Amino acid sequence: MKGTLVIMLKEPVPGRVKTRLGREIGMIPATWWFRHQVARLLRRIEDPRWRVVLAVAPDRAVGSRVWPGRFARVPQGRGDLGQRMARQLRGMPRGPVCVIGADIPGVTRAHVARAFAALGRAEAVFGPAPDGGYWLVGLKGPVPAELFKGVRWSSEHALADSIASLQGRRVALVDVLADVDRAADL
Repeated sequence: MKGTLVIMLKEPVPGRVKTRLGREIGMIPATWWFRHQVARLLRRIEDPRWRVVLAVAPDRAVGSRVWPGRFARVPQGRGDLGQRMARQLRGMPRGPVCVIGADIPGVTRAHVARAFAALGRAEAVFGPAPDGGYWLVGLKGPVPAELFKGVRWSSEHALADSIASLQGRRVALVDVLADVDRAADL
């Protein structure tokens, strides 16, 4: 069964995307970086082994011409990051689903393939980040009602809290990759 790779992204508008980075290098350069990062990411991860879906915020940006039209788009909807990711995991077609952020410069097809392969032996997979968070989450089967409840987002506890919310399901960890939040991350 073909998997689905969901990329969580925001419309590249100065002051609304990569704001922590923007406070250090300027909102327009941060937005420029994000827009070009996403374009590179989409070229690097597109693969016939999985379908790519763009989960877009704000919801009205689903129709934006910023992103290539060949990718399906869905709104992220309301809520915190966990609520929005859980909605994507629940709302995709049957089969394994992995969700990634759009600000991970090092992610490749091989990383994504390893994550989907890990779902062959586990019920959930995470791609850890060096800061205690993660760049990828994936699930196969039903999404637990408690998924992402009590997660301390944007902290060194995000990965551990997310794993704990899975209440004992088999979890695999794949490659460690970093996202870009600050100028030092560039």
